[in-house]
Amino acid sequence: MKQPIFVMERWQSHHENCVDFNLAESGVQPITLAELREIADVDPSGTLLGYGHTDGSPTLRQRIAAMYPGAAPENVVATVGSAEANFLAMWRLVEPGDRVVVLRPTYEQTTGLAAGLGAHVESMWLEAERGWQPAPGAAADAILPGTRVVVVTNPNNPTAQPLSEAAIAEIVAAAERVGAWILSDEVYAGGELAGGPTPSLWGRTDRVLVSASLSKAYGLPGLRLGWLLAPADFREELWARKDYTTIAPSPLSDRLGAAALETAVRATLLERGRTILTQNLAVLEAWADGYPDILRVERPRAGAVAFFRYDLRIGSAELAERVLAEQRVLIVPGDQFGMDRHFRIGYGYTSPPLAPGLERLSRVIEPLAAVKAG
Repeated sequence: MKQPIFVMERWQSHHENCVDFNLAESGVQPITLAELREIADVDPSGTLLGYGHTDGSPTLRQRIAAMYPGAAPENVVATVGSAEANFLAMWRLVEPGDRVVVLRPTYEQTTGLAAGLGAHVESMWLEAERGWQPAPGAAADAILPGTRVVVVTNPNNPTAQPLSEAAIAEIVAAAERVGAWILSDEVYAGGELAGGPTPSLWGRTDRVLVSASLSKAYGLPGLRLGWLLAPADFREELWARKDYTTIAPSPLSDRLGAAALETAVRATLLERGRTILTQNLAVLEAWADGYPDILRVERPRAGAVAFFRYDLRIGSAELAERVLAEQRVLIVPGDQFGMDRHFRIGYGYTSPPLAPGLERLSRVIEPLAAVKAG
């Protein structure tokens, strides 16, 4: 399996720890272990550092299953982040020559995995003028006979928009018509700013897999704990594949993750995240309002990112490089999502504060705007 370079992750990994302001992060401000212990009233010091349950402890799998109507612990495999969950799903489903349809723009992990596994990757694009929804009929046009997997991210990264019920229904119907599997990456669920919880695709058809983790809305990326939901018999096959990857989640992560997903604790963590996002979104919108002729963005509805379209005479990769070199600020260029003349800003962190980072970004944008106006 020859994988293409995951350009966005290389970009972030090389630079995220040597900048003054990291506006490339896509989750909310992480909490400390001490804070989690206090919120969850959990003491992990007696945790046995063995392998534990390689698919996740019964308590952890029960609490994960409880978040998805109709799911049971027998549908759950605990993974090392949603990245492993997506890897296991694609590794099991995709063979050379298969057709894989990816809803884009998106976090390009599954796109790269499909290509590396020898699949023919087709794109179904979300459209900005439709509020980052697919056009009516797009699913039927893209999900043709011979399609093996349809990959969606819901809520979407980088646009922070959940799929409408109409879009979900069209995707499910098209996938069922051709016998395709759906892999729904729902890692940004829980970060909704309006409209209530994002409906999961779990249970919409017999061939749905759902991945998620504690990394984004919960502020717990350091636990490296995710999960994959699958039909019970298929779940056994996915669990067996885990024998070749990480074998088991860390028992510390399992213990702390299970504590975080207790009903009251989960509600506290998600409310904390929403509070941060609401406050920081006001800062981000006030900044963007200063550039009405340059910047356009669909207000984020779910998630700690905003995807800006800009009207400047510079490509997104060059813009991001200049912002990095001149101001020590990291953003994600839109071409890493297959959309030039865009950039993604993460607004979920509180340390350092968002506003000074945006002010530095302005130091690059404003001279470019003056050149455009001239």
